[in-house]
Amino acid sequence: MRKEKLDDLRQRMERLGIKEEDLIEKFILGSGKGGQKINKTSSCVYIKHVPTGFEVKCQQTRSRDLNRYYARKELCDHMEEKILHIKSARQQEVEKIRRQKRRRSRRSKEKMLADKKIQSQKKAWRQSPE
Repeated sequence: MRKEKLDDLRQRMERLGIKEEDLIEKFILGSGKGGQKINKTSSCVYIKHVPTGFEVKCQQTRSRDLNRYYARKELCDHMEEKILHIKSARQQEVEKIRRQKRRRSRRSKEKMLADKKIQSQKKAWRQSPE
């Protein structure tokens, strides 16, 4: 973990008013794939911000230090989302995928099919006469 990243995170936490003494941090056994190693080590990090009641559980990597960093980062994202109404990158990605999968309206579908038909006619006119 680079020092610059940690300093950026500390500054971000200060801006949001998150103090280390307000955090309850626990290390719990991880779960999921990873075999015996994940079941034996307590690398999963649980953080609770007491004043707001926000809770974060993080088990992205096998490293406890990295999980502590990611948990604090996730807590900051959550605070920005709720307090400053800034959408996180993850939430923007979810909304983008939802828009992509959303069914087209009847009008837009008809317009798209009409455009396709015009395009196919153009291609047909380009062909050499047989």
